[in-house]
Amino acid sequence: MIKIAFFDTKPYDVANFERFGKEADIKFKFLESKLNEDTVDLAAGYDGVCVFVNDTVNSAVIDGLVSRGVKMIALRCAGYNNVDLSYAKGKITVVHVPAYSPHTVAEHAIAMLLTSVRRIHKAYIRTRDFNFSLNGMTGFELNGKTVGVIGTGRIGQAFINICRGFGMNVLAYDKFPLKDSDISYCELDELFAKSDIISFHCPLTSDTYHMLNETTIQSLKKGVVIINTSRGALIDTDALLDGIRSRQIGAVCLDVYEEESDIFFEDNSGHILDDEKLARLLFMPNVIVTSHQAFLTEEALSSIAQVTTDNIVSFLSLGECKNELVCKK
Repeated sequence: MIKIAFFDTKPYDVANFERFGKEADIKFKFLESKLNEDTVDLAAGYDGVCVFVNDTVNSAVIDGLVSRGVKMIALRCAGYNNVDLSYAKGKITVVHVPAYSPHTVAEHAIAMLLTSVRRIHKAYIRTRDFNFSLNGMTGFELNGKTVGVIGTGRIGQAFINICRGFGMNVLAYDKFPLKDSDISYCELDELFAKSDIISFHCPLTSDTYHMLNETTIQSLKKGVVIINTSRGALIDTDALLDGIRSRQIGAVCLDVYEEESDIFFEDNSGHILDDEKLARLLFMPNVIVTSHQAFLTEEALSSIAQVTTDNIVSFLSLGECKNELVCKK
């Protein structure tokens, strides 16, 4: 039987991984701890580890895993910016889930957008207090607006299709544009200048880090709506706050935050929030924050568990996996 140490476990992870693990003859040890330099010893004696977006897989952790006989790192997500891939190469195999349910994330981005521009969140709070005034609740139509989509992978494409259904005009930017597609691509500066709404659907790399920053915010259309369901560090938080205060940015919908690792996925309701930037964002009336939940649907959770277990079996039983990021060779 294959043995896998499963880090940063949440209640919604367990059922699907137990089900697919049983079918694949994998025994998961579900651990609440995040993987980092202090917890790497928990992986001793296991064939592999299964990690998520806020686990730390740096050079020290990789060395710790290798020295304890761990053969693979299985990411149960698409993004891999928390893994030092260059250091892992030749030492340990790393696999990921390149696509699970692109509609899940795209629909969440649209849900946040509609909530923001039609003031649904404010209406919910008002009517529960029997306040049925419509003052300050005026929104705007999506039909006819221009949406800029940064990143046209599967999630970006799903988001574009939904936007077209609303009658929106789509501009897109991708370092590697899709060939033979009907997507209207443009340079990033044109997208920033022309878009009423901008949605991020690209991975976090050295090229995309702080893509939205003090300089690029100045080129945005005044009153633009920003949506980020990808990775928090695509946006410079200090510059974002300045852009909101100056009214250059009209509204913000964030499912991710660049300093989320010790905050998101946890119940901090009984504590004072130490992160002043996030606290300021949460108190702004034109900002909506959800805690990295865009992936959280039954369909996506099932798909993530199935692909992850397939990845584990494929590598540990057959010696190769189509979803390898780097391998030990």
